[in-house]
Amino acid sequence: MIPVTKSFLPPIENYFEQIKKVYANEWLTNRGKLVLELEEKLKKHLEIDNILITNNGTIPLQIALKLLGNGGEIITTPFSYVATTSSILWENCKPVFVDIHPEYLTIDESKIENAITKKTTCILATHVFGNPCNIEIIEKIAKKYKLKVIYDAAHSFGVEYKNKSIFEYGDVITCSFHATKLFHTGEGGAIFCKNKNLRKKIYYSHNFGHNGPLKFHGLGINGKISELQAAMGLSVLPYIDEILESRKNIISIYHSKLNYKNISTLKIREKTKWNYSYFPIILESEKQLLKIQNDLNTKDVFPRRYFYPSLNTIKFVNGKKMPISESISNRILCLPLYNTLSLKEQEKVIQIINNETN
Repeated sequence: MIPVTKSFLPPIENYFEQIKKVYANEWLTNRGKLVLELEEKLKKHLEIDNILITNNGTIPLQIALKLLGNGGEIITTPFSYVATTSSILWENCKPVFVDIHPEYLTIDESKIENAITKKTTCILATHVFGNPCNIEIIEKIAKKYKLKVIYDAAHSFGVEYKNKSIFEYGDVITCSFHATKLFHTGEGGAIFCKNKNLRKKIYYSHNFGHNGPLKFHGLGINGKISELQAAMGLSVLPYIDEILESRKNIISIYHSKLNYKNISTLKIREKTKWNYSYFPIILESEKQLLKIQNDLNTKDVFPRRYFYPSLNTIKFVNGKKMPISESISNRILCLPLYNTLSLKEQEKVIQIINNETN
């Protein structure tokens, strides 16, 4: 079977070495030595000054919206994973969708201003497949209307824009360290914030609101990551350059051998150092997609319709029509991409697709 992705598993002896430290410390959670070590190593690797790692990638979104959303309207994208929208609703805010750019697939910055009302408090945009939004324009709009900017950078580990980490842009930035991501801790995530006062609120918010063992700063939730998860992260991080290089090579083969006559793919924004996190193709119609998907499945190849459906169409959201997002969502297919994907397996995928798109 050829799945859409596989989790990178470091050598088991490396993981066991980290687990031995957990046993020696007799400390399983509540920001133990491994969590602190991982945060410091991630700061160095990403060349950033702040990071708070968490138990998943959704809690950071919820904390950001709890602190900045104020129950208002949140301008957001319909083309993202459901967690982006469900976090808005979960925190009693209202998602206001803006359609996407047809090539970059990120929120269309030219349509944001028309969606702003007196109730708007934040812009929550997704760096889609690690492809940056138009950061400069979004920042200008946010300053003009005194809005906060939250970036869902779940797919963006290692991405740089204008020679800086993507995590340097925005008021609050979130990332996922889920098992399927480039860098992972099994389950996990991170939140980034440059403002010291807001960062303090984020910190206590992820730890039940605690101010020491018996006092509280304010309302909080449990967003803490365990030592066992940190052990996985410490075992994966030394291999991140190898992971990125292998994915870059696989995508290069896709580009060189796929027939692009009737398909297109993601356009990476200028001045971006991308991380090769996904390889989506966009087909001419949903009918064609379903045919190719079926052909692949019958040969034990399992791509993923991602992101699908367009979030404005989900019943509990009840959003307005978003023509571009809905069209792309119906026609996009993420192809197998993981560091152990062999050339033979990849050529099998390419041949099936080329047979249908000639």
